[in-house]
Amino acid sequence: MLFRLVRPMRRAGSTMQQFQGRIPNDVRERARGRKLDIPLGAGTHPLTISGNADAVRFSLQTRDPLEAKKRNALAAVFLETVWQSLRATKPVSLSLKQATALAGDLYRAWANGEAREQTLGITWTPQGWVPHRPTPEEDAGAFRSSVANLDKIANSGDSAKHEKTVGPIVDRLLLARGIARVDGETRAILLDALMLALRDAMQHRERNAEGDYSPDPMAQRFPEWKSPQAATAKPARVASSLTALVEDWWREAKAAGRKPNTHESYGNSMAALVAFLSHDDALRVTPEDILRFKDHRLASINPRNGKHIAAKTVKDSDLASLKTIFGWAASNLRMSTNPTTGITIKLGKPAKLRSKGFTDEEAKAILSVATILERTVEQPWTFAAKRWVPWLCAYTGARVGELAQLRK
Repeated sequence: MLFRLVRPMRRAGSTMQQFQGRIPNDVRERARGRKLDIPLGAGTHPLTISGNADAVRFSLQTRDPLEAKKRNALAAVFLETVWQSLRATKPVSLSLKQATALAGDLYRAWANGEAREQTLGITWTPQGWVPHRPTPEEDAGAFRSSVANLDKIANSGDSAKHEKTVGPIVDRLLLARGIARVDGETRAILLDALMLALRDAMQHRERNAEGDYSPDPMAQRFPEWKSPQAATAKPARVASSLTALVEDWWREAKAAGRKPNTHESYGNSMAALVAFLSHDDALRVTPEDILRFKDHRLASINPRNGKHIAAKTVKDSDLASLKTIFGWAASNLRMSTNPTTGITIKLGKPAKLRSKGFTDEEAKAILSVATILERTVEQPWTFAAKRWVPWLCAYTGARVGELAQLRK
């Protein structure tokens, strides 16, 4: 059985670390054949989910353990968004503004040259496809030809040609935004918007190839993306600060019987996050912030013993506190999302150095001292406790704290 992992995996025969995440059973059928662009480092990793796949696996393309953890976490967040989108049963409707904002992602990728190697990095020879670095003249000619072809397709009004040219890209961009399906009218708008964006990007690359690197006015026409879920959802009540979230949570938790020391512990963890982020705004906190805070805490030194803070302390104290507070805020509409979702630390089992119980020699030593103990100036009940509590522990199996707190 495959379990959802939160840490990179080692793959036999490779020094690179690997991502491995289970595909949930309820979306496995709908996930088959989907083409994804999973965030990886400064770019993306293209991946097609095969028909019999039960998990997503790919190389994180790094040997650095810290970088691998970051890439692993970002990929896990992205895939969770994809699984949630595949669970939606109704097609989503987008406005022209939202479609244009989505097209902006495609424009920026091609206008900035991130997709160059996919089209201009190889050329055909009688021996087959071989690596090739085109000259500036070849670059300009290739882009000029692409602009002409795209302009012809865009003005043809042929939806089938639009679908063939940018349809797969539409699907990938939508999944990256947490949308699995759109209605027919929206898809037509998206195809048109992406065709124009791709043509404009090729024109920008053509100008670059000809030596024109002046500021790109076309990039300013794409608005900021706002999801349809955010537009239709009820506005969340806004917490004034992270510190206020803790106090608002405590009012409810106190009524439910939580102990004051829990309030103190959670408050300390949130104060550490505020100090790390250098701001106290709850709405500015992102999953990336929580990841950086986790890494910061793991790298910090405990002033009491001069050692690094234990992973168990970070998980069971810092992350547990933040998960509780942000989870409460999200469920009470104080925040739209919980930035700690899916972020944790997988702890290894501690090495077993000895048995849990005392050895015979240790037990004899403790009971011998209790037997020969002489009373000093201490109170009678203190002497009696030292004399009899070890023997009661030995005969009953009870712990010291249990016996010391007994009342008649």
